[in-house]
Amino acid sequence: MTSDIKLLDYLKVRRSTPALQLAEPGPSTTQIEDMLRLAVRVPDHGKLAPWRFVVYRGEERVRLGETALRIALEKNPELDLQQQDVERTRFTRAPVVIAVISTAKPHFKIPEWEQVMSAGAVCLNLIFAANATGFAANWLTEWFAFDPAFLSETGVSADEKIAGYIHIGSTVFPPVERPRPDLADVVTWIGDV
Repeated sequence: MTSDIKLLDYLKVRRSTPALQLAEPGPSTTQIEDMLRLAVRVPDHGKLAPWRFVVYRGEERVRLGETALRIALEKNPELDLQQQDVERTRFTRAPVVIAVISTAKPHFKIPEWEQVMSAGAVCLNLIFAANATGFAANWLTEWFAFDPAFLSETGVSADEKIAGYIHIGSTVFPPVERPRPDLADVVTWIGDV
């Protein structure tokens, strides 16, 4: 491979857009399918494809928000109106929300951890694909990604896990940089070159 300056430039400034800053228009069905084709081009030891997708659009996002609110109120009936609104709008913050579901399971050869990491790689590739298609995106999980009652109402089986909800839409907000770790704090060098 030769150096791809455009890709290097992108990686130097890649930034998630907060879900609350995402708006219409969202990607079309064809654009989503193109993004998903790119997203699955990840390391996948054993070619197991240990992940799947659920694409939430339109009124289904409203239904999921109402479900999140109902379950949140069951857990905490004291939620004030502002907190209730947060729960109600969890899936309507972006025009499209794609659940990346890890289907990792024990395998005679492929460690389950490698399968889980492959699902994480799909999440990041999906963000890259959304950005390359001209959309902003954010990878979130939040409490409902781990709540059995919520998951059972969304078709996620007990042996599956949410790797992430990828929120995709348009934005007029400029990307804002955040502090990144200093390499000296996260890199250990072993051996001389």
